[in-house]
Amino acid sequence: MKKTLIYSGLIILFTLSSCISTKGVPYKKNSDQAYSDTIKNSLDHSVWDKLLKQNVREDGLVAYEGFKADQKILNDYVQYLSEQMPDKSWSYEEQLAYFINVYNANTIKLIVDNYPVESIKKVDATISPFLKNFIFIGEKEFSLADIEKGFLQKMNEPRIHFAINCASISCPKLLREAYTAENVNELMDRAAKEFINSDKNNISENSAKVSEIFKWYKKDFLLQSESIIDYINQYADTKINPNVELSYIEYNWDLNDVE
Repeated sequence: MKKTLIYSGLIILFTLSSCISTKGVPYKKNSDQAYSDTIKNSLDHSVWDKLLKQNVREDGLVAYEGFKADQKILNDYVQYLSEQMPDKSWSYEEQLAYFINVYNANTIKLIVDNYPVESIKKVDATISPFLKNFIFIGEKEFSLADIEKGFLQKMNEPRIHFAINCASISCPKLLREAYTAENVNELMDRAAKEFINSDKNNISENSAKVSEIFKWYKKDFLLQSESIIDYINQYADTKINPNVELSYIEYNWDLNDVE
């Protein structure tokens, strides 16, 4: 029992330390100057855009066999991302789109490298796939948790939770379009609306059964709203009464693969 508690404590400590590492890579936080209409792209995400259109369905299910057939192209794009070291000259939008694409492309790569697999959680029996260091930015190595918690969450934009995809059924769907500096605000809005109004939540005027995403990342959503219901109502087709008690739908970690 004592060994189990010690092991659990080490896992928690490792998780916390892994999830906050930026290793000196600069990033910007949301500011009043964010989402300018004059932002132009300096990075080229056209290869990723083409791969998404070829291998992701409108409902968000992913043809991993198709990505596997295009594995060299996918690997070349991931390598391209690793060579683009963010710096202070990048706009907030450019960095946001970059880290979203880094997360999504490397998640796809992780699945493809281990395909077939039933769930991202079964990729490696020794370590959580979200803590596995396999993502390169320059010479620095990161995990998916580092990208999400070390960069994206610190950029003070809660819509990133609808933009990044963890290769699972309950995740917000992977859009069939690459994020860019010019479209990142529009696409995050679309992702938020589609997710909140999808069958991954069950909401009505007097009932709210919602994704566990709203529990796990509550603090992020409350940066912009007084309550989770207030945040959801920004995007919901059916508005929830503010006094409704939230309940949560168990997360389905099965792979979001096409049948």
